[in-house]
Amino acid sequence: MRFAFFGDVVGRAGRNAVTRHLPHVRSKLGLDAVVINAENAAGGFGITRATADELFEAGADVLTLGNHSFDQAQGISVIENEERLLRPCNYPVGQVPGRGAGLFNVKGYNFLVINVHGRVFMDALDDPFIGVERELSAAPLGDVADAVLVDIHAEATSEKAAMGYFCDGRASLVVGTHQHVPTADARILPEGTAFQTDAGMCGDYNSIIGMEVEEPLRRFTTRIKGGRFTPASGDGSLCGVYVETDGKGLAKTVSPIRIGGQLSEIMPS
Repeated sequence: MRFAFFGDVVGRAGRNAVTRHLPHVRSKLGLDAVVINAENAAGGFGITRATADELFEAGADVLTLGNHSFDQAQGISVIENEERLLRPCNYPVGQVPGRGAGLFNVKGYNFLVINVHGRVFMDALDDPFIGVERELSAAPLGDVADAVLVDIHAEATSEKAAMGYFCDGRASLVVGTHQHVPTADARILPEGTAFQTDAGMCGDYNSIIGMEVEEPLRRFTTRIKGGRFTPASGDGSLCGVYVETDGKGLAKTVSPIRIGGQLSEIMPS
């Protein structure tokens, strides 16, 4: 199976990067599935029906979220009713709308996607490792699932790496989101799971992690809020990770993807 994951879509610039580049990437790489983290898609904070539909129409099969999952009032109904949209699996069980994992049939493959929220330097949710264990056990790789992707939305690189090794041999890809900066450590772990600490963002890198420079710079230099964060609106980059699996659902190839905008281009050969 060939699939790709793309990091946090930030505002219109990020959505435009997906719309502009994803159809070409999907065709060139012969992708069976595409997963996108969309937690910053609506004005930089959360998801709406319109922004979700825009990403689905561009070629996404599944969308994941993160710490901004419920920032948009109308996003709650989307999370409740859209089966292709996942919020972190370690929100309190039975108390929060939506679901944190799904087994999706794409081009004849059973593709398990898990979204989980880290706890280090972030709002504390339930234990992310227990949450992921629950979802992996419900649809084991090679038994129920043909491929498994885990999106760990977390601040600490150590927590992301720990999740990679926790899932090694039981997932096709563990990839981090939330930091908005693509890391240079894409690799296959000893038991066959592909890993990258952070996929980066889909958005305008002439910014401070996707936001116009003025307001975050003011807060850093004066500690005074002068207004809302506004997503940068320049030419966006499409950033993500490509994986090809073997017959057991483990990774035999992993490569970063970067197209457009301010960053140097990388496309898997």
